[in-house]
Amino acid sequence: MNHLLIAPIVLPALVAPFIIMTLRYHIDLQRIFSLTTNVLLVAIAMALAVQAADGTVQVYELGDWQAPFGIVLVLDRLSAMMVLLTTVLALAVNLYAIGSKWDERGANFHALYLFQLMGIIGAFLTGDAFNLFVFFEVLLIASYGLMIHGGGARRFQAGVQYVVFNLLGSTLFLFALGTIYGVTGTLNLADLAQRVAELPAEDSALIRVGAVMLLLVFAIKASLLPLHFWLPASYANAPAPVAALFAIMTKVGAYAILRVYTLVFGPDVAVVDGLVESWLLPAALLTIAIGAIGVLGSKEIGKLMSFGAITSVGTLLTAIALFTPEATSAALYYTVHSTLAAAALFLVADMVRERQGGDIAPKPVMAQSGLISVLFFVAAIATAGMPPLSGFLGKLLILDAARDNTLAVWVWGVILVSSLVTIMGFARAGTLMFWKSHGLPSEQPAEEDASESTTTTTEHTSAMPFVACFSLLAGLVALTLFAGAVTRYTTATAADLFAPEAYIETVLANRDRPVVEPDADGTDKAKDDGAGAPKSEESN
Repeated sequence: MNHLLIAPIVLPALVAPFIIMTLRYHIDLQRIFSLTTNVLLVAIAMALAVQAADGTVQVYELGDWQAPFGIVLVLDRLSAMMVLLTTVLALAVNLYAIGSKWDERGANFHALYLFQLMGIIGAFLTGDAFNLFVFFEVLLIASYGLMIHGGGARRFQAGVQYVVFNLLGSTLFLFALGTIYGVTGTLNLADLAQRVAELPAEDSALIRVGAVMLLLVFAIKASLLPLHFWLPASYANAPAPVAALFAIMTKVGAYAILRVYTLVFGPDVAVVDGLVESWLLPAALLTIAIGAIGVLGSKEIGKLMSFGAITSVGTLLTAIALFTPEATSAALYYTVHSTLAAAALFLVADMVRERQGGDIAPKPVMAQSGLISVLFFVAAIATAGMPPLSGFLGKLLILDAARDNTLAVWVWGVILVSSLVTIMGFARAGTLMFWKSHGLPSEQPAEEDASESTTTTTEHTSAMPFVACFSLLAGLVALTLFAGAVTRYTTATAADLFAPEAYIETVLANRDRPVVEPDADGTDKAKDDGAGAPKSEESN
């Protein structure tokens, strides 16, 4: 087995408790270990992406217990892409947290941050539905602590709301898993795909119930209307680095929908035929509309960025809901774009709040106004999908993929109109914060802003926050310049998702291998019960 596959889960799982137990009073050492771990995770993710680039599916059987009885991790093009995106984003956000000294405003920031990375990466790599639930809980427990990092009444209130919604989602997740296991007797995704496909139509009622409950769980994680109410307040009041990392958390829900509803409950599975497509697409279009209206009407910069993230999530789920290889390829391209753009927006919002408070209104000229206004402008047009950046290309790919859909007029209309409304909302906010602020006398942000949203005593001398923001925007530029290569990768990934035979066969390849038992003379021999051949060296 390729032990590199489990490394991005084990590494943060080891470093995080080490930081808590030995470095909790040494912030500089915490930063060194956290950044070093983050850099190693990027290197490991790049190596895994190279290994998966040719379409090879790799399986890691924990404890050498074969699927479907043991826990398996699975690496394919999709999981490799998501792990690489997570680690690159985390590195930029970690730099911002250190440069802005957000990591000093509460306890155990770096340990919780690494635990959250462990949960997110594990969710992308797991090949088992129950362990998807486990990794969901790992990342959520860490995010609960990160949500209230730095204190404040508004942050605590938003954190409670975040906890309640996600606990409801976790409870529903368990009900869904219990229902599916009761029908099929397995939760391994590859094995589940085979058993669901073999179910007779008369036994499909319970499996349809389980599929619907799973979709509701993933919709909560992805913040799909009408299950999006937790996101605006939670993201707007979370610490900036946490909100920026949360940009990948909504993608965990979108990833789960894409993985489960192409592999297990795919378009060719008769017992769940039409179950997802009938309402996921309308809900995604409504999510885009609500997000765009929220952007236009936001009076606080945190809410502005949160509704911008909701619009992006709706656009992504619209592409996923089309359930065609072309639309899925466009969705994967847009996933990378929207993650980097949303993270950049949240970091820029924090820069503005630290210098002039969180309200969108004319205020005195802030320190480093020119640089921040450039960052805001670029991130805003990227999020709205204006040319020439990758947001425009991503939306263009989605519109092209929707041409043959029966709801193509609605898809085109909602995406185009919402893009216009979104750019109007960002233009209004930018005008008030950067243009109309010139000529006003300089003063410090109000105390209520400082106490609730951020600390205003930070000296704005560190270059690291700007390095983090510009690196995210550089990622958007690279995504635009190398769009051809990226779309070739996403096209191949989409083709793999809609033809999951290789995934299933690789995961279940050792299912029928014989048990190895010691012979009377002490040597090992294969106990062949007719189910398969003796275990070879390659199976290890």
